[in-house]
Amino acid sequence: MSLSRILITGANGFVGRALTHHLLSKGWQVSCVMRSDSMLHDEVDRKIILPSIDERTVWAEALSGCAVVIHLAARVHVMNDHASDPLVEFRKTNVEGTLNLARQAAEAGVKRFIFISSIKVNGEQTLPGLPFTEADTAKPQDAYGQSKYEAEQGLMAIARKTGMEVVIIRPPLIYGAGVKANFASMLNYVKRGMLLPLGAIHNKRSFVYLGNLLSLIECCIGHPAAANQVFLVSDGNDLSTTALLRCCAAAMGVKARLLPVPQGVIEFFATMLGKKAVAQRLCGNLQVDISKARAVLGWTPPVSVADGLQATVIDLFKMDK
Repeated sequence: MSLSRILITGANGFVGRALTHHLLSKGWQVSCVMRSDSMLHDEVDRKIILPSIDERTVWAEALSGCAVVIHLAARVHVMNDHASDPLVEFRKTNVEGTLNLARQAAEAGVKRFIFISSIKVNGEQTLPGLPFTEADTAKPQDAYGQSKYEAEQGLMAIARKTGMEVVIIRPPLIYGAGVKANFASMLNYVKRGMLLPLGAIHNKRSFVYLGNLLSLIECCIGHPAAANQVFLVSDGNDLSTTALLRCCAAAMGVKARLLPVPQGVIEFFATMLGKKAVAQRLCGNLQVDISKARAVLGWTPPVSVADGLQATVIDLFKMDK
């Protein structure tokens, strides 16, 4: 696919900012949709402010001249959702808003629609040695994952009806420069030398460095074989929670202070305290198989876990200064 204009929604988010900078550096023309005018990239020549996205949003200005849409904007997963019916709220943006954009994109002549979904479509955990694949039956366990799955199904129906190509990417937890929430908190705990009861966790979890995700997205912009496919993405190197903490410490040049508390003890007390979901993320398995992306696209993660964590830590230190 020749260089042309790309529309990025959610362009002022964690992934959106990095993707915008990445594509601009590669010579693409980029249009950005964001909730507020906080975009740092002065090189972007078209910025559209849309405070909310739903089934009524008009996309004509944003889609003008665009051959590809990369849809990142979403109502994101939150641990303590206080909505009376979370699924209804997630559907407004993640399903109805997404499909409204896709229909208008097809009418505007967009050739390819890349949807950043979530591994939560597959489920919340895997059995040891049995990673998620694209062929698995979807088993979303929460409203966010369900909304992403419904959006995927709707997008594939639009692709069949209109001929617009759809590509779906399901990432697990994403880390990299600018990461916030739990991953940033974990890095800060390790940096401060906090004693953590996580020295005997033998699970396996997949993560994806932001640069690796951007690499796959770029590959999917023009690769002919990506059309109407679903791809899982990760760093291709799964880690236990204990190993991840030690890798983070190594990237910082500090020693991880980890107590070898048995995993079962952690799970028991977490459940007693109403934190079963937290224990599941710390102790459970969640592996993804990226062999389809390797085989179909010839793609491989360009950045190692060690280098990805190093870049993440450098950015964190920079922000602390």
